[in-house]
Amino acid sequence: MKTVKRLSALGISRLKADGLYHDGDGLYLRIKGGSRVWVFRYQLGGKRHWMGFGSADVVSLEAARRRKQDARAELERGLDPIEGKRIRESEAASKAERQLTFDECADRFIKAHEDGWSNPKSPTAWRNTLATYCGPIFGAKAVDEVDTEAVMQVLEPLWKTKTETASRLRGRIERVLDWAKVRGYRSGENPARWRGHLDALLPQRSKVAPVKHHPALPWKELPAFMDQLRQRPGVAPLALAFVILTACRVSEAVNATWQEFDLEGAIWQVPAERMKARRVHRVPLSPSALEILRSIQKTTSGDFVFPGWSQSKPLSIAGPLRVLHDMDRHDLTVHGFRSTFRVWVAETTDFPRELAEAALAHVVRDLTEAAYLRTDVLERRRALMNTWGSFAMGFSRTSMHLSSA
Repeated sequence: MKTVKRLSALGISRLKADGLYHDGDGLYLRIKGGSRVWVFRYQLGGKRHWMGFGSADVVSLEAARRRKQDARAELERGLDPIEGKRIRESEAASKAERQLTFDECADRFIKAHEDGWSNPKSPTAWRNTLATYCGPIFGAKAVDEVDTEAVMQVLEPLWKTKTETASRLRGRIERVLDWAKVRGYRSGENPARWRGHLDALLPQRSKVAPVKHHPALPWKELPAFMDQLRQRPGVAPLALAFVILTACRVSEAVNATWQEFDLEGAIWQVPAERMKARRVHRVPLSPSALEILRSIQKTTSGDFVFPGWSQSKPLSIAGPLRVLHDMDRHDLTVHGFRSTFRVWVAETTDFPRELAEAALAHVVRDLTEAAYLRTDVLERRRALMNTWGSFAMGFSRTSMHLSSA
């Protein structure tokens, strides 16, 4: 039997000519056109095969010999080393995919859901809060390694000092981890789940930070307030008055377009994509609300009912709030007028609770009540909103209209 002279590290460095240089037992150094690679020749099923072990500039002689031994061991078990290598690479790639970081999963979750969020600022808010609070703790961790200890490390320092932020953050972490589990990137229970899990580790939100309601104007003061508001010129005061008279959310009003209104039928139909509950909401328009719309219609030409700095842009959502500040009513918020309406209904009228809730476009959470309330009770709400409009404008000497004075 011919004895093969084995290669040495020094000898390899001196080899320059193209060719195959045998190290024994099927391992070769192949030099061709300046390229130097390790190859392994073996037979399986009566056929000759060549398997690459990598560049000799990266893989040492000893490492190449170890790879050859591993390949020989597979052959002795009746396995094809090349097929085994392909399977291992596929498994490694699959494992790498399964080991997405929390940050990567959060980004994919946001991209998957952002088109369905009604507030265009939501994706930015999600990214900012998760990056700020989760990023330094477990953002770079594989998502399947995020556990209760890691979640608590994020939430516990915030729970008493920034309770609202911490509560919102917990919900966002939970949703990202749920998404990762459904997509197969993690398994097991969700460590950010509140009920039956974190509620045993953290105090109830209401215990550490009582719910703060939006500052609201007492209902008895509303007619006088509307009289003061009537005297202010511009679009923003009219938008604020319209918000009050319709008990809508400010975002629904400032983004309203004329196509949504049937002035003859006195109905405003707010599209589902602009509603918090993601369903169409019909608003009966009182005579006072209609007067505002007709006043604006005479002097504007764009699509938006309440235009901003240009006819093609809507009024900023902050516009009505600036009106309150200009009136030196820093004690109030625009949203608080919905509470003014709700308290007025309860304390001064015989209109049933469900009408007030429907007027506010609140989701009916009681299943029995929801089963009976199968319509939006538009005409009954019309009577309610007409009464509200008459009360609100009761002290006004004249109707509200758009003026420059």
